[in-house]
Amino acid sequence: MKKIISIIVSVFFLAGVNTVSAEEAIKIGSAAPDFTLVDQKNQSQTLSKMQGKWLVLYFYPKDETPGCVAEACSFRDNMVSIQAKNTVVWGVSVDNKESHADFAKHHQLPFTLLADPDGKVAQRYGSLRNLIIFKIAKRHSFIIDPKGNIAKIYRNVSPKSHVEEVLKDLQKLQGS
Repeated sequence: MKKIISIIVSVFFLAGVNTVSAEEAIKIGSAAPDFTLVDQKNQSQTLSKMQGKWLVLYFYPKDETPGCVAEACSFRDNMVSIQAKNTVVWGVSVDNKESHADFAKHHQLPFTLLADPDGKVAQRYGSLRNLIIFKIAKRHSFIIDPKGNIAKIYRNVSPKSHVEEVLKDLQKLQGS
């Protein structure tokens, strides 16, 4: 019985560390990996079409969970300040577009939520936790500059204070 438990624990551990190479590949100054995903309005959104604007790309675990609600509502509540910095916000999780539509409507979110149900985009950004029986996005964020390069990486995000940190960093990065 101990051997079976040990094998199960090892499998879960190994599944959780399969994104290290992606994390190492994403560096400040490198080109942000391009992707196209469907949003909560069933429209395709492509990262490379965002050139010319600053973008906050934030990954979050699950719609309607307490930390994810706090983070999304903080972005919502600071949207005027974010937009004043010529910045767009995109949230990404492995939830489907229908879940995102409900989440956006319930919390009146004025920004794009992208569905990454297979977790491929989250994995490319080193932001996927693969737990064998299910996948969730890790709470990571990236600021992408108008040229499409990674300007800032956040791997330890506090849902309640993250947006304040992002606004301060946008001000530094934009020199304003």
